[in-house]
Amino acid sequence: MRVLIVDEMHESIVQMPKELGLSVDYFPNILLEEVLNKVEDYDGLIIRSKFFIDEDFLQRAKKLKFIGRAGAGLDLIDLDGCKKRGIEVFAANEANRIAVAEHLIGMLLTLFNKINTADVEVRNKIWLREANRGEELFGKTVGIIGFGNNGQATADRLVAFGCKILAYDKYRYGFGNHFIHESSMDQIFREADILSLHIPLTKESQNMVDEQFLSHFKKDIYFCNIARGEIVVLKDLIKALKTGKVKGACLDVLENEKLKKLTPEQEVNFEYLVQAKNVILTPHVAGWTHESYKKINTVLKDKIQRFLGLN
Repeated sequence: MRVLIVDEMHESIVQMPKELGLSVDYFPNILLEEVLNKVEDYDGLIIRSKFFIDEDFLQRAKKLKFIGRAGAGLDLIDLDGCKKRGIEVFAANEANRIAVAEHLIGMLLTLFNKINTADVEVRNKIWLREANRGEELFGKTVGIIGFGNNGQATADRLVAFGCKILAYDKYRYGFGNHFIHESSMDQIFREADILSLHIPLTKESQNMVDEQFLSHFKKDIYFCNIARGEIVVLKDLIKALKTGKVKGACLDVLENEKLKKLTPEQEVNFEYLVQAKNVILTPHVAGWTHESYKKINTVLKDKIQRFLGLN
């Protein structure tokens, strides 16, 4: 079987499939047009986020048996088209759960303790202790939407900080325990101090967090999104930040992450976030540690191995 790898990945991605007896072609800088001309010769494809796997792509991939996504989430792949053709699709969600959880907690601690602004001030010889008085994470009620790999890893770590966890997952039940409360959205709306998203981008979740959604919270909340930017209507989140309904935000993802190609409205929204001291921004790196970079390959190898029945 021949496997085509079209994204830059940890160097082990080449050796691992070879250990399964697969022939591997690694072209990290290949263009979409070139892939379309080559893909008909391959049984497997490994991709990170280079381009969409759409109907046109799948029509050309006549031999394709599996697609491995080197990351979490499958929103860049036409899953219905793959299912129709019997193409197995899997992601490496398990690989970056620790990275995501640690990153989110780091963002929250930075926000709560004003580390981002205090650091800049001290570097400029501004010594303001009272203005940088922090807030404790301990005792906060955290609403987690989506209790898969990342949601669960985040919840487990927030429990250690003394947080009460309310977890909601539309497609799972029976996962609660002494520390994590299996919750309804109504309970999260009533009790949450912090909301954190851990759901994939789908037709159902796109633009889910809008003005109406945010208005349901009884308390003013802190908002965290390390999932996908398109889940949130950014202009509505900014409106809530301006009114204080959202007291602060941790955003690892944005609705348009191509910052050189923002629309005029997106440019205005982005400039607000840049100036807001109660917003922490990172460039979609929550799950992108040195460790997870290699773990992704290990998870993909294991899934390919099971798919091929080589256990």
